Amino acid sequence: MSELNKIALKILSNGKGILAADESNGTMTKRLESVNVPSTPENRLLFRETLFSSSGMKDFIGGVILFDETINQTSNLKQTIPELISKSGAVPGIKVDTGAKILAGSHEEKITEGLDGLRERLKNYYKLGARFTKWRGVFNISDKYPSKLSMHSNAHALARYSALVQECGMVPIVEPEVLMDGDHSAKTCFNKTSEVIKKCFEELIINKIDLSGVILKPNMILAGAAADKKISSEEVAKLTLKCLKENVPTDVPGIAFLSGGQTEVEATENLNLINKHNDTNFIMTYSYGRALQQSALKFWSKDINNTSGTQKIFNHRANMCTLAAQGKWSKELETK
Repeated sequence: MSELNKIALKILSNGKGILAADESNGTMTKRLESVNVPSTPENRLLFRETLFSSSGMKDFIGGVILFDETINQTSNLKQTIPELISKSGAVPGIKVDTGAKILAGSHEEKITEGLDGLRERLKNYYKLGARFTKWRGVFNISDKYPSKLSMHSNAHALARYSALVQECGMVPIVEPEVLMDGDHSAKTCFNKTSEVIKKCFEELIINKIDLSGVILKPNMILAGAAADKKISSEEVAKLTLKCLKENVPTDVPGIAFLSGGQTEVEATENLNLINKHNDTNFIMTYSYGRALQQSALKFWSKDINNTSGTQKIFNHRANMCTLAAQGKWSKELETK
């Protein structure tokens, strides 16, 4: 077992999942303003630190993805944020892409940037305590998208990023997100997601990536947000599993789904059914941002000093997700 594989398994094992707390300052500002809290470095730190110091971290969270501002902050307990996370038994991680920009040659699509200077930034993040990283490629769905240009460009960037990350002794999360925006059917989502994931692994293999030290962070197979015909959670689970079985090499240790615009309970229910039907050797867990934080954020915004109340809500949500990662969740547990 390689060191990278050990790190990946530590993050994913025992039903634990990943807390995606890597919102950029711009995104975090929108989230905080939506609940009428000013977006200052102190408030951003206070909310995140409230989650990172909760008791649920120890039982449910295997890894935390941070943003550059946060990994460099010191908690109010006078520990660095990576130290605070490590103390709970979770692995600190870092988002290293610099965002999605317009793709030259296809102006309705995006290419993720951030490869310039990445090797040096990774060395610094490793010194700060990070042991895994994240890079997100985004893909639109329509009758003509994602284009071959977008698939090739983003898959190549994900592979180059992964090579640099593994060279530095960290585990790359590979996140090719096929967006829910649009009125496409679940079948279209299945076909396009399959194409995207297949292309990503072709590029990873060309770039000599150790697949046993990679975590895939894909979308689930869903109909578009504006589609007339939605599919049941059972169908989401079956189509998602089919897509992954057909396109992900068996060396990959685990898959941590993004919530991608689903509500907290939808993301939990769908993950639970995926695990009930999971007949693969892949660990199937969660890497949720909003679907782990939204209820806690709403509660916290009413009194940002009510740490224990906010933590209670976060712990419940993380517990629900971890039960789902083991196929043991039920709707009745939501109200207990």
